[in-house]
Amino acid sequence: MDKNIKNEVEYCINCKNKPCKNACPLQNDIPLFIKLLKEEKYKEAYEVLCDTTVLPSICGRICPHSKQCQGSCTRGIKSQPVQIGKIESYIADMAIKEKWNIQKTSNILEGKKVAVVGSGPSSLTCAAYLAKNGCKVTIFERYSELGGLLYYGIPEFRLDKRILKESIDKILELGIDVVKNYSLDINKLEKEYDAIYLGIGANISASMGIPGENLDGVYGGNELLENKNFPNFKGKRVAVIGGGNVAMDVSRTIKRLGADKVYVIYRRSREQMPAEDVEVKESINEEIEFLFQNNIVSIIGDKKVEKIECIKTELVKKENDSRLSPVNIEGSNYTIDMDYVIMAVGSKADEKTISSLGVDTDKFGKIKIDENNMTSREKVFAGGDVISQKATVAWAAISGREAANSIIKYLRR
Repeated sequence: MDKNIKNEVEYCINCKNKPCKNACPLQNDIPLFIKLLKEEKYKEAYEVLCDTTVLPSICGRICPHSKQCQGSCTRGIKSQPVQIGKIESYIADMAIKEKWNIQKTSNILEGKKVAVVGSGPSSLTCAAYLAKNGCKVTIFERYSELGGLLYYGIPEFRLDKRILKESIDKILELGIDVVKNYSLDINKLEKEYDAIYLGIGANISASMGIPGENLDGVYGGNELLENKNFPNFKGKRVAVIGGGNVAMDVSRTIKRLGADKVYVIYRRSREQMPAEDVEVKESINEEIEFLFQNNIVSIIGDKKVEKIECIKTELVKKENDSRLSPVNIEGSNYTIDMDYVIMAVGSKADEKTISSLGVDTDKFGKIKIDENNMTSREKVFAGGDVISQKATVAWAAISGREAANSIIKYLRR
């Protein structure tokens, strides 16, 4: 075992109440797999992980650990928490190297066929847990590469494409078929499959509805990362609006593309940022400037971006709200010269795609599901970002796993 990993493993005190497990969206049994590592039972440790996740190499690297498992680590109360993510990715990488398979659970779905639309973390997880139970699964992907946001939305400096491919290949080894460059036809899938899972994501950047958003030089962060069709940022001043990991990823990418100055403008405090703390620290190390408790109120220019107008905010407690909310401070407006503005304030589903599905949606345009993860359309299930406001890999994965369990129950009626 690697010396640094061994030190982290020995540092864990294997709490009986398992706060780290309880804080993990996937409920990974962290104390148990670390205990097995202490006993040098490496394959058994990996198998414990596979009970609840099929993306440990990915989650171990990019999950917001400080806000999930590590943030609840007992060791972290008085000192540093156990580096759970590093341990998870270490044992998962070992599994890839040693060619340990994801074990099948049963053959209870033998003879059943399920179409999984999309290949992001929710779809990959759903497909895997169905295949683990004997189902014949086919993944339908609209692009030429699998992975969804893992491939098209997360920069290489944060997630090595080789690791991603190896992780996906391990899932496909369960006997899953793949159709790439697919144009969605739900009516045809309905006729050919016993159930359908929609994990099509929600990667259209949300807008703020402020003056000037239609000017040249205003882009969506999701689209820039996905399409990699960047304008020439060399020597330019760029404002990235938002406080999540998309904002961190796009700001760091733009800085690496030669921008002279990159600002991240966030209306709340640093402590309230949804981005992983390590991503914020690395962004600061890369000389990205953060303007906390600042809100953009307009983008100024004739035909293209020339300036942005911001206003300072104060954090106040509102009735029936557990957290502090930002309120604009009257008279604190100011302007900054700017060449580009990147919106990273959230995302929504593709309206055209959603409207073609014939399923009910909520006020945000996301797909409605019932308590069994089924849409308003019989035998059509959905999960991941297209139904959820919690846009992290772990939450997408648990959504896919829960949907797989619902599909299993549905197909066994």
